[in-house]
Amino acid sequence: MDYRRMNDICYVRIDKGEEIITELLQVCCKEGIQSAVFTGIGGCSHAEIQTFIHEKGTFETEILDGMLELINITGNIITDHDQLFHHTHAVFSYKTESEHKIAAGHMKALTVLYTAEIELRPVIGGVIRRKHDPETGTGFWSFE
Repeated sequence: MDYRRMNDICYVRIDKGEEIITELLQVCCKEGIQSAVFTGIGGCSHAEIQTFIHEKGTFETEILDGMLELINITGNIITDHDQLFHHTHAVFSYKTESEHKIAAGHMKALTVLYTAEIELRPVIGGVIRRKHDPETGTGFWSFE
């Protein structure tokens, strides 16, 4: 991974074999970023896609492996008691036999195949915190 901070934006290149979310959280730690939003493109070899099943109150995970064109990744990073949390969604295109397919959803993990290019935009003038949601067991934005 390599990155540059230009003005208030971090431009992050994540390399083959690296996990995108882990690398973005590392940049936030190094730069003292407590909350941010991000977007990007690239190619992945592995993705763990989660879908929240409201009736069960749990996430189901689907794993994709192979050449996954990362059409878009978007998400945010927020703080809860000095710990960083991410909320990330992505869209992939890929081919199985003769069919082109698309997969999308909440991301648990993404491994880069050749590169990912991410624009990480820190929140300026404040911090977005995490508020626990008992219904989903996850956290939502809190502006307190």
